[in-house]
Amino acid sequence: MLRTILLVLLILLVLGALPVWPYSTAWGYYPSGGGLLLLIILLVLLFR
Repeated sequence: MLRTILLVLLILLVLGALPVWPYSTAWGYYPSGGGLLLLIILLVLLFR
């Protein structure tokens, strides 16, 4: 149960960090890249 909640939260964080707002276009994909890295690490640790 906790794994599912953490996975959903991290997916939402990755999607929320995408630069779709006008003020965040200069950020590039740096914030979502960090979230994606956390998601990959969590997946590796949870499903090994």
